[in-house]
Amino acid sequence: MSEHSTRAVLRYLIPGDGKPIYHASVGGAEAQLNISNAEVEERVVSINDARDQSVPASLDKEGFSLHSHDSEISDFYELADQQHSYEEELRDLVLPLVGGNDLLVFDHTLRSDSAAIRSQHNTREPAAIVHNDYTEASAKNRIRTLLPSKEAKHLLLGQFAIINVWRSISGPVIQSPLTCCDAETLVETDCVASERRAKDRIGELELVSFNSEHRWYYYPEMTGTEVLLIKTFDSAKDGRARRSAHTAFDNPLAPPGAPARESVESRLLVFY
Repeated sequence: MSEHSTRAVLRYLIPGDGKPIYHASVGGAEAQLNISNAEVEERVVSINDARDQSVPASLDKEGFSLHSHDSEISDFYELADQQHSYEEELRDLVLPLVGGNDLLVFDHTLRSDSAAIRSQHNTREPAAIVHNDYTEASAKNRIRTLLPSKEAKHLLLGQFAIINVWRSISGPVIQSPLTCCDAETLVETDCVASERRAKDRIGELELVSFNSEHRWYYYPEMTGTEVLLIKTFDSAKDGRARRSAHTAFDNPLAPPGAPARESVESRLLVFY
């Protein structure tokens, strides 16, 4: 076993009678996980070093994959000024990897586990509950809200996927790394459609209930020259991974005084 494999606490949904509500924070020092109309439980699970696997994880099998990528963006806190350039970088990276015909980058979210950094940059907290970003309904609705009606109707007739591109923006990630569940161990009944309430809109995501069959992986000490691709939805129903549950976790291997996590995740609609 790799020295980076560990056992850690993950937060899972306890399914109940009502529809859970995930309240998305607006960022800042006080930003924190907020779930209502449901209970959450903590489970200690084994988290394996994905770098130590003999066969690298893939988007279509496990639902996630790691890739090298050097970005020209030097300061992601100023991303708004260079957004087009970064989105072109993501297009050039992702399309050849997934074999899509076209893609649309539609969101960038900065996060940190440091209250001071969140206060300085008004960024959000790590998402510290097992979840998947979209349900089938909300994935389709994202196309409808982003594109003209006629174009959206046409694209919804074909295959599409939503992929997150996640990276460190300040040194190796030691605290609050991201762990992904092997999609082959995640069954649909584990995933509970939950309301996602944000300041500007109401959507839907999946919170996940505990299953002892889940297998968890993470990439220790991810650097700014690596990106983690996470499939959060795929309309194909041919046996490939359709989702990858994921969460931040408190890393018991992090030494005292380890630097805070600072990361950016970008969301891409990929059309086939």
